[in-house]
Amino acid sequence: MSGPPEQAAQLLRMEAARRQTQHQLDLIDRQITRRMTAIIPLLGRRQATLRRGKAPEPGAFLERYRATLAALTAERQPEVDALTRKLARQDVAIAAVRARHLLPLDPAKGPNDASSEGERS
Repeated sequence: MSGPPEQAAQLLRMEAARRQTQHQLDLIDRQITRRMTAIIPLLGRRQATLRRGKAPEPGAFLERYRATLAALTAERQPEVDALTRKLARQDVAIAAVRARHLLPLDPAKGPNDASSEGERS
């Protein structure tokens, strides 16, 4: 049977692994944002020839932006899904260790923080 120091060390390792998984998800979000930021000037230039007296369609840029964002997100979606599932498993495991050893919740987090961090769209 492991003693309190081993339990605390195990919990710290589990929380560190969870933070790493969350960091990977955040990194993917930042990479998608950075790529979209680089692509935005190119999306604006893709205008049909300016017809005399007619302005370019206002919704065309937004449509191209959404399509590009959807493509970039779909490209990384398998990774995001796998990391989200891993994060959910880690949350359950950490809660189980805390409950099993009657350890208090992390004071830095509120009672609703764990559930909201695990959800991604």
